[in-house]
Parts: sequence; C-alpha cells; structure tokens
Amino acid sequence: MTRSLAPSGDLSSPVVAVACVVAALSLVLLVLELFRARGRSGGAPVRAALGTILTGALAVLGLLAAILRPVAVTSRGSLVGPKVVVLVDGSRSMDLPGLAGTRRDAADRALAELGKRADVRLSRYVFGEGAPAPAEPAGAAAAAGEGAGATPAPGGSAAAAPAEGDAGAQASAGAAAPFVSARPHRRSDLSAALEALARAADERPSAFVVVSDGRLDRPGPDDTAAATRAALEGLDVPVHTVAVATEAVRDAGVRAVRTSGAAVAHQPLSLRIDIGCSGGLACDAVPVVARELREQGAPTTLATGTAHVDEGGVGTVELGVTLDRAGTRILEVAIQSPQGDELPENDVRYITLDVARDRIRVLHVAGRPTYDVRALRMWLKADASVDVVAFFILRTPGDEVNAASDELALIPFPVDELFSVHLSSFDAVVLQDFDAAPYGLTKHLPALAQYVDKGGGLIMVGGPNAFVQGNYARTRLARVLPVDLDIGRAPAVDLGAFVPRITAAGRAAPVLAPLLALIGDEMPEMPGTNVVGDPLPGATVLMTHPTRTTASGAPMPVLSLGEHESGRTIALTLDGSHRLLFSAFASSSAGRAHGAFWDALLGWLMRDPRFEPAAIEPRGGCLAGEETTLVLRPLAGQGGEARVTIARLGSGAVVRTLRARVGDGGEPVELAAGRFEPGGYAATVEILPADGAVAAVGADDRGGGDQKRATTRRDFACERGGDEWADPRPDVARLEEIARATGGASVLPPGAGSLPLPAATQVAAERHVAPLLPPWAWTLAAAVALGAHWIVRRRGGLA
Repeated sequence: MTRSLAPSGDLSSPVVAVACVVAALSLVLLVLELFRARGRSGGAPVRAALGTILTGALAVLGLLAAILRPVAVTSRGSLVGPKVVVLVDGSRSMDLPGLAGTRRDAADRALAELGKRADVRLSRYVFGEGAPAPAEPAGAAAAAGEGAGATPAPGGSAAAAPAEGDAGAQASAGAAAPFVSARPHRRSDLSAALEALARAADERPSAFVVVSDGRLDRPGPDDTAAATRAALEGLDVPVHTVAVATEAVRDAGVRAVRTSGAAVAHQPLSLRIDIGCSGGLACDAVPVVARELREQGAPTTLATGTAHVDEGGVGTVELGVTLDRAGTRILEVAIQSPQGDELPENDVRYITLDVARDRIRVLHVAGRPTYDVRALRMWLKADASVDVVAFFILRTPGDEVNAASDELALIPFPVDELFSVHLSSFDAVVLQDFDAAPYGLTKHLPALAQYVDKGGGLIMVGGPNAFVQGNYARTRLARVLPVDLDIGRAPAVDLGAFVPRITAAGRAAPVLAPLLALIGDEMPEMPGTNVVGDPLPGATVLMTHPTRTTASGAPMPVLSLGEHESGRTIALTLDGSHRLLFSAFASSSAGRAHGAFWDALLGWLMRDPRFEPAAIEPRGGCLAGEETTLVLRPLAGQGGEARVTIARLGSGAVVRTLRARVGDGGEPVELAAGRFEPGGYAATVEILPADGAVAAVGADDRGGGDQKRATTRRDFACERGGDEWADPRPDVARLEEIARATGGASVLPPGAGSLPLPAATQVAAERHVAPLLPPWAWTLAAAVALGAHWIVRRRGGLA
C-alpha cells in the first residue's frame, strides 16, 4: 500500500500548472519589492524583511492550497514480473556428460535456480526441431504416461523421458521443479524457436534465457550473431545463455560421412569420412572400415583406411566403394577407437544410400531360338535403359553337323565365365527355356541362388526345357523360385492351349496395371505351359491356369512373383508372351501390350517405385532406444490390411510384425514400431484384401494364391545417438556470442538465478481518494494568511 498527495480531481492539468506559475511569480515579485524598498529607504530592518517574506510566502501557499484543494490518495497494488521465456535444449546431446552429471541434469539445476526468482514470470519451452514445445515438470511428466519410456544415455544408463505434455502446460511463477523434454530431439534449432516466439500473437517476452550445451544446428558457428538477431525479427530483448557443459568428453568417433555425387550401381563411389578426437584422448592413426549390411550373414567389407587426426582433433579419410546392387543399401562405417574412449556409441555410424542404375544390365540366356525368345530379345535391345548380354543355343552337343568345330562360326557357350566371374555385374538374369544339365549350368546353380540372396533378380521363362523339364527341381536354385518344382510323377509340360486367368491379386497389383490398361482382363490363348506346384510362402500369384490344379487343389500358378532374402524372382511358366506382340489378339493394342508386360516385370524385379504396392520409411529416421514411427504410403486402390514385417539384417530374424488398415485412396498410415537396437533392418509390406485378410494368410501359404498381394521392402538403419552424439564437444563460445550480440549475459547453471532480468512493474488494484480539509477551511486559512501578511507589510513600511 502506498500514500501520496494530489490536487483536487475537478482541476485539469493546465489549471494546476497556471496556478503554480502564478504563485511562483508572486513570491518573486515580493522579493523584488523588498529589495526596491530597502534601496529607497536606506534599508529596512532585517527582522521586518524576513517577517514580510515569511508571511507573504504563507499567504501565497494558502491561496494556492485554496485553489488546488489537496487530496490524499491511498493505492493498494501488486508487483507483476516481466515475461521471461526460458528455452531448454531438448536434443539428444543433452544426455552426454556435463557439469556434475549429464547436461540434462545441469539444465534442471539451472531451471531450479531460475524458479527461485519471484520477480519474473517464467514460461518454459523445450526447443529442438521446428517450433518449441511447452515444457512439463519432471514429476508430472513421469506420472502422465508409461509409454514414453527411457532415453538411453552413454554407457548404458537411462534418463527419464516423459510423454508429450499438453500445449497449455505452463509452469507457475517461482516453481522450483526441474523441467525436461518429452522426447529427445534429433536436432537443436534455436533459430526456429526464437522465430516462432518472436512471431507469436500473445504477450511479447521481455527477455530470453537459453539453457544449452551450445552444440546447435542453427544458428551455425559462422554467422551466430547475425542469425540470432535475424531470428528475433526486430524484437529488441536480451538473450541470456546458460552453459550446461564446459569440458569435452574423452572421445574418438565418426563425426560425419559424406558422399561425392550420386550412388550408381557398378560405379565407384567416394566416401569422405571425418574422424574426431576430443577431451585430450590420444589419437594419431585411427583405422576405419566401410561395410555393407546383408540380409543374411556378416556385413561385406567394401573398403578400409586410416584417418590421421591433426592437432585440431579432426582427421579425414576417403574410401572408394562400389555397390553392385541398386535400391536401398545400408552402409556401416566404423572405427577402432583408441583406449580411453568414453563414448563408444559414436564409433559406428550407419548411412542409407538409394543406389540408382545408370542402365539395367541383363543376362539373357535362351535354350533355342523361338518366336518368344526373339520377341523378348528384340524388346530388351530396343530399350535404351537396358544393357543386355544375350546367349541362345543354336546347336546342342548331340547335333550332327558333319563339320569340324573350328569350321563353325558358332562360339561355345561360356557358362563358367558367365556364372563364376561376371555374374555379380548383372542386375537381372533371364533363363528362358534353358536346360541346365547339357551346358554345365547345374554346378553354378548354388552361385545363382546366392546371387539372388544378395539382391539379384531372376526370371525363369517357360518352354520345353524350363522348370522341372530343365533339371532345376531339387536344386539350390529351386528354393529361391516362387513356385514349388517337386511335382512328383505329373507331366512336366502341358501342351494344351489355354487362356491364363488373372487373379484378384493380379488385378490389384501395380505390376499388371499397364498390361490390363491395354487389353483388359482377357489374355490371349497360350500354346502350353510348364507344370509347377504350389506357390511357396511369400509368393504372389498374378495368373493361374484355368483348369490345372496343384497337389493341394489350388489353381496352378502361371505367373508368380517372389521375394527371397535381398533378391526377387519371377516364374512365368509359358513361352507365348510373344502373342501380346504379334497375333490377332495383339492387333487391338498395336502390339504395345508385350512391351508393357515385360517393362513392368523387369521394373518390379528392379524395385521400380512405379510397380511397388506401397512405400514405407521411418519418419525422421531411426535412433536406437527411441520410439520409431513408420509411415506407410500405399498406392491408390491398394486398400485392405497392411502387414509389415521387420527383420534384422544379418540374421534375418523377425523382430516385429505390425498391422494396419489402409484405405483405397492411398492415404498415408503411421505405425508405431517401438524401439530398436542399433543395426540395419528390412521392413517388408504386404497388403492383404480387406475381406478375410487375416484368415487368408494361412491359406496363401498352402497355395491359396488369389488372396496374396505383392510386397514391397525398405531397408533402414538405427544408430545410437545419431548426429547429436557425433561431436560431443560443448560450444560455450557460441553461447557467449549469442548473449553478446543481444545484450545478454552468459553464465553457468549456479549463476542462472542472478541473471540481470528486467524489473517488475507495480499494477494498482485499488485507489482511495480523501480530501485533507474541506474547501471552506482552505479558504479561511488563505484569508488569515493574507491578513497576517498585510499587517506585517504595514508595520514594515510597505504600502
């Protein structure tokens, strides 16, 4: 409560000012009059002059009081502190060691010190990626939900990570509880946080306090001051900083892995790898190795080298690698860290490369020259994106040509050279009506199967010398085909003409969409087919025989797609696809159906996105130990139930199976995938029909091909710490520069409570006005004072 005096409320400010000026002039005139009178009379007594001045002053003040009529003002109010926004770094680097514990612990201590300030209103936010989120008290966050789990900290410990807080959850002024991030962020973007708060429509802050280790993505180290001022967008307020760490961790790790140019299959790719050492760790020559993760088995070593770390703590090594397969590839870059490394989690980094193809390299091997062989070979050679190497047999070993071998223009089939030396250079192999036994291919079938396992593509096309008749049954290669070749005593070839029947999966699969757009659901009559068994688990049957069945009673597959480890295979049991090119049936589509058919088959084999039923990837990447969300984007028309199988690369073990409903409109669907250990993973998506999808899974494995849908796959990697742990050194200098550029101060956590924050403002809540005297009393006092002054003047000789 405060008390003060003020003039009467019925007087305006100009009237008060005029009255005060007239009173002051009156006193001045009185003094001048006394000096003149003293000069004329030789000087009046000093006592008389003082009495005249005193009574005159009382008379003037009395008149002024009678005019102003003073009142007593009593105010009751409160102090309102300025709004101060506290921005706490919520990135994963805050889990690293800091001042007396982790950096997150130091941030909690700084927040506790700030919470002791009763003269400010604190609004606490966590910044990381994009706009900042309101922070939540640690105790309330722990009770809010169990699903948030824990965030792994270096060395295997865990720090509590509460669930996402309500957007309106704000700390009360003076709260001393520590505040934490709901989930560690993968970036530390201070500029985005300042921009969002500077543009906010609510009350503007009077100051910012940034609690961080200085390891920021934005503002960068080169333009810290300018970028900070630009982020505030003309908001002239100080930005104070609190450094939660000052000493670097003893660490040697992979700071960054960069590529020069795009990754293209069969072409050298340069990896530029930065190795850093900090905390006084002795680093000179650090061994570096780059490996490619495989679906089965140990990673394949691509290149090795040694990084020589300079005095600045950074060494760079370039490794040249060549990737033989297109598509998504996971590379592991690891170092052999020196003794004393306190942060082994950043010794291994994973990078995901989308390897493109310059041209698709295809090996086409045919058993004899036929119309079907000719049509396929012509199409392959006419496609500029395909580099085809074609071999077809013109003379078998049993043919009698009545001529010496050196007189023949034909060359012997180089089976050993192709399948033992050059096989890995091809993206796909087409075996068309080819018998493996007479030409020495049988001994290379295990290598061909391994080629598929490692990511190669294989198409087996029918004919009198294909599938069972081509001696492929009970071989290693038979295991990677999508159909069973163990048919017992049944005839291996059926020469009866038939029209293939397109399955429900075939009508929905993107791989047949271009063909069906040209010819509809009706296929031309085919001259015959190879006889095969049930589709193997994981196969997708697109076409079946109208009358023939397998041993299980299911329609016999004619066109089947299969996935086997990292590769894909196609089984086409007929040799009449040329009738899509030249026949009476083909005239309706001008022969374009043949090219559309084979373009889609080869595109699916090479994982062309046009023919994939869906796309899936982790949102924002994957970090080991954190909740991972997979985003599934199905093609329009692929409605039903999506089954996502996640297997670990290297062992092939299934670690998780997810299910979700997808609509026909192709809307993206998010799936909570949980937490993963560090390493590479393969997510395989299969979309089952909406009706009876769950029951159809078992039936498909027994041969119910109509219910099976095509699958798609995406490889991804999870690593511990990610970019936030790549460089564990705190950057106190950057925090000091931010504070200096905005007129703020930079302190350590114990000094957070003494930051020079703006002063509080008093807000009046009640005001009481009471006159000191009634108006007649002021008038009477003025009259008495004037009378006394007049008497003193007369006695002093003044008229």
